[in-house]
Amino acid sequence: MATPKRWHVIASAAALLVAGTPAVVASAGPDSTSGARGDRAVWAGSWAAAVTRGNATGLTNTGLNNQSVRMVVHTSVGGPRLRVRLSNIYGEQAVQVGRATIARPNTATADDHSDIDPASLRELRFNGAASATMNRGAELLSDPIDFPVGDQQDLVLTVHFPTPTGPVTFHGQSRQTNFIGATDLTSAADGAGFTIRPNCCWFFLSGIDVQRRHSPGSVVVLGDSIGDGNGSTVNANKRWPDLLADRLIDARPDVRTPGVLNLSLAGNRLNHEGPEPGAGGFPGYHELGPNAVSRLDEDVFAQTDARTVVTHLGINDIWMSGDSAEQIIAALRQINQQVKARGLRSLVATLTPYEGHGNPGVWTPEKEATRQAVNAYLRGSGEFDGLLDFDRVLRDPAQPSRLLPAYDSGDHIHPNDAGNQAMADAVPLRLLGL
Repeated sequence: MATPKRWHVIASAAALLVAGTPAVVASAGPDSTSGARGDRAVWAGSWAAAVTRGNATGLTNTGLNNQSVRMVVHTSVGGPRLRVRLSNIYGEQAVQVGRATIARPNTATADDHSDIDPASLRELRFNGAASATMNRGAELLSDPIDFPVGDQQDLVLTVHFPTPTGPVTFHGQSRQTNFIGATDLTSAADGAGFTIRPNCCWFFLSGIDVQRRHSPGSVVVLGDSIGDGNGSTVNANKRWPDLLADRLIDARPDVRTPGVLNLSLAGNRLNHEGPEPGAGGFPGYHELGPNAVSRLDEDVFAQTDARTVVTHLGINDIWMSGDSAEQIIAALRQINQQVKARGLRSLVATLTPYEGHGNPGVWTPEKEATRQAVNAYLRGSGEFDGLLDFDRVLRDPAQPSRLLPAYDSGDHIHPNDAGNQAMADAVPLRLLGL
């Protein structure tokens, strides 16, 4: 596994994407209620993660071998049945899944959910079998199982990989402690055998769907490390998309609410690949993902019953790569056009301030002018179905190029828990069709 210092570098330097606060609003876009399916049960996305290829060194490159990975996820919406989506889309070979289980955490222990409630343990099957092969570049969908899932519920998925996987397909910034141990631990009630406990990484896991009635679909957040939760408390689910899901459920307890799917990637850029280096000595990594426009098919359009897309990207293109406002705007317009062409509601968020972040050259007056130019375009274009003006929410009124101190996690680019809450609170629910 990469060293703690290595992950600290990613968390503080692989910057954001999803800045925005809704102050400006265009049309609300397609009516999400128009797709109502009566009382027929339908599948809806409850949780998802963007995945990338393994890095050039470390565990994500060497992969897993006769090891089990126990991963904790936090749902947005619930239902009586579920199915799990695994992904080997960036793998270099077929990957054998020996066995997989899902359970609820044992809340009586204080072990970050490595202990599970054995009474809730259920085996996942694939085409009726306990084991399966993920082809190279392919996904693997589990058979549906009866497993009641609540809104905002933690689930624990354990997967055994009996043979060498090669480089993994993974999500690097989980802000969640996950667990790795030797041999098949898929039925282990306690976490004693999971000796590797990094505060990162969902391995080969890309989504969980639930079956619901009257589902209004899901909201997909296409963002960077701001949406990915850098700066928020680990194991607390304080990313702003999590908090938006909380708010939706609290605001509409009498009706079905949309799922919120967080497809943010720390360090992701609109116009550049993850391994490309950036300003201030930032080296770049595969886990930052491919350019965001290329992510649409896998990370947005493939999501189960997606209805609304929130795009919050571009700040990394400014500070890492020195892109012009015109380059950033062109990519955002292309995302908007493709999202709308699929019949989805397209929302966009303004880029949040970051003066004081990083080494010399990361923030400059010229880069600040670029950020302001992009935000001016977003506020005035009218091309999107709605605007989340996160810049207005997070900025310091006395120094608009800086985060408000009360919302600053300390690195001057990522909001803390309070800042994430402010972002979630600033989303007009009417823009989500509610």
